[in-house]
Amino acid sequence: MQRLAENFEQSGHKWENGSLGEFLGAMMRWTDDCDGYYRNMGIPLNPNEPQWRVFADILLAARVYE
Repeated sequence: MQRLAENFEQSGHKWENGSLGEFLGAMMRWTDDCDGYYRNMGIPLNPNEPQWRVFADILLAARVYE
């Protein structure tokens, strides 16, 4: 979270989703679509066992996901 905040401070103007509303909307869309990403990347997901890596991916993807 610290690095994400620092990245926003340094280059938030480059983010596709620079407002809170856009960022949260992108998070929602990414979580709806991320199964395909993980399947294409060959990364197994178990929805019954949330992983910190997936949460980090959601946050990072929300910067630019349309």
